[in-house]
Amino acid sequence: MKIVKPKPFTFEAGPRAVLLLHGFTGHSADVRMLGRFLEKKGYTSHAPIYRGHGEPPEELLESNSKQWWEDVNNALEHLKDLGYEEIAVAGLSLGGVLGLKLAYSTQIKAVIPMCAPMFFDNEFQLSKGFRAFSKEYKKLEGKDETTIEKEVNQLMTDSEDLFKDLGKTITEVKNNIDTIYTPTFVVQARKDEMINTESAVYIYENVESDEKDMKWYEESEHVITLGDEKDQLHEDIYQFLEKLHWKE
Repeated sequence: MKIVKPKPFTFEAGPRAVLLLHGFTGHSADVRMLGRFLEKKGYTSHAPIYRGHGEPPEELLESNSKQWWEDVNNALEHLKDLGYEEIAVAGLSLGGVLGLKLAYSTQIKAVIPMCAPMFFDNEFQLSKGFRAFSKEYKKLEGKDETTIEKEVNQLMTDSEDLFKDLGKTITEVKNNIDTIYTPTFVVQARKDEMINTESAVYIYENVESDEKDMKWYEESEHVITLGDEKDQLHEDIYQFLEKLHWKE
């Protein structure tokens, strides 16, 4: 089977812009429906794909968090180059972590972390997600079970440095949460199978913004943007954005 590689997207609508950031092992499809919803509501959105993502799992192992951070900053610059001055950021999982990093590193309008990990006591869950992603990708490549098992086991051995790198990034952001004064809407799936859900509470309690809110989605799992409550999530994000003090 030929695997179609995903692409970044930009949906231009109104003068208000939202940078949409996908999760670890994910890509722009994670946030495409949210982008289309926002477009209908008059918001422009842009979603990059970080290096190593949307590719075979071996490619992901060749990338690192420094490159992903560069990709996120380049995506923000892309929106600025298009003429957008006020930009909010909504990120899923790793995208939420990188969005929070943007919130204390540069000027953004607001930040919406969705199921963003803060505690690296969940290396097992994240590596479990990488194993599932690798297995699924190799199935799509048409490989047999024996080959898949062998290749995935090798990938898990080779991924140790990547997870250490990922852990450092998460811890760095966690240690800087109390320097965020940007309006914040924390989104967390109650049935999240990938991260410690106390992460959401930690973010909400430690950001210093006067404008902050948190919502639990009782029926959702980790990839909340594609889950059963996605329509409600879209509406809640829209309502949060509408409360911000935009110039236009």
